Amino acid sequence: MTKRLKGPVRFRFRGDEDLEVIIEGDAVWVEQQVSLLGLEGVGWSMSQSSNSMDLGGGMPRLNSKGEVIAAPPRDMGPPPDPSRIPVVRRKVGSLNLQEKLLKMGVEALQRPDPLEIAEVLEELDEAPEPVRDPLSSDPMAEAWLKEIMRVAVRDFGVTGLSIEGIEKASQGRLRKTDLELEVWLDVMFRHGKLVKIHGGQKIGYGPSPKWLDSKSKTIV
Repeated sequence: MTKRLKGPVRFRFRGDEDLEVIIEGDAVWVEQQVSLLGLEGVGWSMSQSSNSMDLGGGMPRLNSKGEVIAAPPRDMGPPPDPSRIPVVRRKVGSLNLQEKLLKMGVEALQRPDPLEIAEVLEELDEAPEPVRDPLSSDPMAEAWLKEIMRVAVRDFGVTGLSIEGIEKASQGRLRKTDLELEVWLDVMFRHGKLVKIHGGQKIGYGPSPKWLDSKSKTIV
């Protein structure tokens, strides 16, 4: 044993092939038994007194390698002092989140004007190519819708637009009436190309990332 202990102790040795030796008793007697068995320098001796590292039931906890796991500290520090915790009181609903964000340098999100998206589309060098997809009922309209959604996400940082916003941003490029546009967008949603956004009494749509990243190809 590497350390002289006093009082009641427990010696434990775990060897190969499920061999385990446990000796309990007075420290002097246990040391004698360990010597008789030729187990000096191996195993662990733990005091079983009240200030020992015993973790319950008089048995030290061992990891998978047979090493003793140290007990958690008994003194976890002083108890919490509520008087040192700052108290912040405010009326319910009085917190101005926008003001707090501005003080932190975070600008409030501004939803784009659909006409701003239309202006970006006007600046395109050429019209997008129709999509190549056998499930597409209107490849050219789908190509324009993808450009609208790409501008909304890339340039304005929004994840979707209302149906009215899509119609205004398209400036007639989708070639659909109000009802036709609503039905068509729902079909696109059912095909997994769009995600539906419920916002109160209005319904909007956003692009599926996989659909938005796919490249349009000319139909052969």
